[in-house]
Amino acid sequence: MTTARLSRPAAVAAACGVLLATACTPNATAETSEGAADGLTVTSTADECAVSAATAESGPLTFAITNEGDRVTEFYLLAEDGLRIVSEVENIGPGISRNLVVNARPGSYYTVCKPGMVGDGVGRTAFTVTDSGTTVEASGDEQAQIDDAVANYEAYVEDQVDQLLAGTEDFAAAYSAGDDDEAQRLYPTTRMHFERVEPVAESFGDLDPKLDNREADLAEGEEWTGWHRIEKDLWPPADPAYTPLTPTEREVFADQLVEDTTTLRAGVQDVELTLDQLANGAIALMDEVANGKVTGEEEIWSGTDLWDFQGNVEGARVLVDGLRDLLEAKDPELAATLDEDFASLEAELDKHRTSPDGAAQRDITYVSYGELSQADVKALSDRVNALSEPLSRITASLLG
Repeated sequence: MTTARLSRPAAVAAACGVLLATACTPNATAETSEGAADGLTVTSTADECAVSAATAESGPLTFAITNEGDRVTEFYLLAEDGLRIVSEVENIGPGISRNLVVNARPGSYYTVCKPGMVGDGVGRTAFTVTDSGTTVEASGDEQAQIDDAVANYEAYVEDQVDQLLAGTEDFAAAYSAGDDDEAQRLYPTTRMHFERVEPVAESFGDLDPKLDNREADLAEGEEWTGWHRIEKDLWPPADPAYTPLTPTEREVFADQLVEDTTTLRAGVQDVELTLDQLANGAIALMDEVANGKVTGEEEIWSGTDLWDFQGNVEGARVLVDGLRDLLEAKDPELAATLDEDFASLEAELDKHRTSPDGAAQRDITYVSYGELSQADVKALSDRVNALSEPLSRITASLLG
């Protein structure tokens, strides 16, 4: 699964045509802003991503991005969920201007810049595309759409692991310094990046167990490292036999977590996926929810299972939405059913969310799993089961 793949700019260019029939011209990431007077301008600085308008009509759009900061930056157009990458321009040096051209369908999106090309970016702002009356169709034949979907998802995985690494570094620094309140705050929201792309992480052999093994998963004599080893120390059991880690031990486990996440980041740069892996990845993510998150077995010390739950659901939704053009052509009834079941599950999960709508990634909060009643767990489980059945048919529908 880890074979040679397109470079990041090539992958983004190949992703054109997926959800929004994105029309990244071959030189879209290399153009200057000349000739873009009728389009949208974007000013990127260290703490701002200022877009000249918050709305535009559907059809060809040009974003002329100028980097007025002192670090290399990127500009992203994200889908309504704030996760899927519709298109991007990267490697915009200080003082440089480049264009992003997209053929946008009506809908709701977000714009964001990423100074330093790490983290979750700055200046995230809602962007609306209204209906111009002109139909925007996905371009290319079926194979081209498959290639687009794969390349687009690979770019999404890279972005999520980039954010995972940045968050892990902050988390590890807080934990090593003994700032348990900050480490506890960062723990679940940082892990959401991992949970969204967990099937890809699991493809790296021993790396996934080093990062994500629970105590119950350990074989006899196996060393326990990763997130859940630190979780137990941050939320220690009420057991006099448990010995908290020393400051030196904390630093060792924190450094190992960052090192292993850095290895994961390097590995995903070369991941090459197939259509069946994308479809099966969505199924695998919902299996993760059914077998661990909805049962409260994943985060037994912290009780942060609902953050993991949300991350898995978001990752599955990204995969399904990325395959939408193909699925609607082959089985529009299944596509509609999946939309309804995803919406029902997300609404059920939102009942237990305590942060306001629109909260930043690091500010998302849910109730602890221990606060759920048996009726709450059953309601969530029922919605997971309802979604899992049609989702199990997606691979056959796409390959049939």
